Amino acid sequence: QVLLVESGGGLVRTGDSLRLSCVASARTFSNYVIGWFRQAPGKEREFVAGISRNGDSTAYADSVKGRFTISRDNAKNTVYVQMNNLKPEDTAVYYCAATSTWRTIVRVRGEFNYWGQGTQVTVSS
Repeated sequence: QVLLVESGGGLVRTGDSLRLSCVASARTFSNYVIGWFRQAPGKEREFVAGISRNGDSTAYADSVKGRFTISRDNAKNTVYVQMNNLKPEDTAVYYCAATSTWRTIVRVRGEFNYWGQGTQVTVSS
């Protein structure tokens, strides 16, 4: 069992930055591929960013590429997503997720075994 706890969300203005954190309870955190997803009201939960076990591979949704950066610190059991130049369309609940799959990067929601409770990000225009 892996518990994930997100933090760092809040209310910001267009163009501002936020850094979200996801702390995991896993004994061997480096065994897990991590993804960040988001869900806006009335919309499907969508992939935002993903990172491999050792952090040397990353992937991003086209909508956030160049603005968001995912990273991890396995010594702290923590994954981060730095979000710059935020836009109103980034408003959503952001979730981190973990999977022990053999894959390097995972983008598909159904392949993740563990999910956090989410943190709200609201970007005002």
